Amino acid sequence: MGLSRVGAALGTRLPELGERTAVRIRAEVASYADETLIPFASLRTSCEDNAELLLDRFTFGAGPDVGAARQTGRLRAEQGVPLADTLHAYRVGFEFLWSELVDEARRHPDVTDAELVAGSSEIWALFGRYAEAVAAAYREASAELALRREARRSALAEALFTGALADRTTPWEAAGQLGLPERGPYAVVAASVPDPGQEPLPGIEADLRRAGVPSVWRLLPDQQIGLVALAHKDAEAAGLRALRRRRARVGVSPTFDTLRDTPQALRFARLALTGLPGDGPGVTRFDDSPLAMLVAAAPAEASRLVELALGPVLALPAVERGRLLRTLGHWFTAGGVTAQAAERLFVHPNTVRYRLRRVEELTGRALSDPVALADLGAALYALRLLPA
Repeated sequence: MGLSRVGAALGTRLPELGERTAVRIRAEVASYADETLIPFASLRTSCEDNAELLLDRFTFGAGPDVGAARQTGRLRAEQGVPLADTLHAYRVGFEFLWSELVDEARRHPDVTDAELVAGSSEIWALFGRYAEAVAAAYREASAELALRREARRSALAEALFTGALADRTTPWEAAGQLGLPERGPYAVVAASVPDPGQEPLPGIEADLRRAGVPSVWRLLPDQQIGLVALAHKDAEAAGLRALRRRRARVGVSPTFDTLRDTPQALRFARLALTGLPGDGPGVTRFDDSPLAMLVAAAPAEASRLVELALGPVLALPAVERGRLLRTLGHWFTAGGVTAQAAERLFVHPNTVRYRLRRVEELTGRALSDPVALADLGAALYALRLLPA
């Protein structure tokens, strides 16, 4: 076939062809003109490698070898070149090489028009195969890079939440890599997971980003936790709206200014979540309850308060203890209205009255006494918030 001699002739000019192809691509594909993105020497080498494999197909009838195409696809993904530009560059390169093949064929009178037509079909079939290989390798590399980036983000977020940043990474460097501002205010969010592996706040990061609120999230077996940057004056309100739309049980920490306080803020968010009344969805902020702040600030003293105020109730068998504490809790939630507490508990109001008298007898504190009432309410709240 006459085109084999054409291919062989062009093969002797590979360095020149690689150079000219690279120049053509740089002229026609904007992202390839950025030397910091794609160094010209790297582009020239890629063009030369791909041209050699293509010409071997015409010269020796070699089977299609997409190795260089796959390597190019992976490299462009790593360099951050858009896939559309990468495929455009391949088309430009194939068009240039085909024009060189046609031009060289004019120097070989034995090459017929039929051979050129067949060669044209062959080269565009090869382009399809090469483009497919480039795209597949590009997508594979992009997926791997995304997984690595997500693993890095997850590790940095975990380090912020636990306070375990490595010596070589400062909180401010971590913030930059996580897309967060270097200074607050920030807040930490903790949401209860309904089932292991199920996000209670699906799509929350993207939703907040659209509202101009950057954040980073971690899904744990029992909670989904997030660090939210309140970067503008409406950020907190926008964040609370987004959280409430999820219909989950959510606790929010007080705001803080330095990322070094993230672990403490996480503890406050978890305490707020623990103190959320009832079993249904809701969003509660730590600052909404002064008692939460007292319990978090002095857990040992709060534990002592629980023991002093509710010790005799806690000493009861589990079933009776749970019944009395649940009744007392619903009575407080109902604002001391016995009928409402009875409705919540699905019992008769007299049953509620009997159980409350039982609490008074055990604790020696009358629910009609404001001081005793404050002691019992604070102890009941602390009991919910403190670790078992």
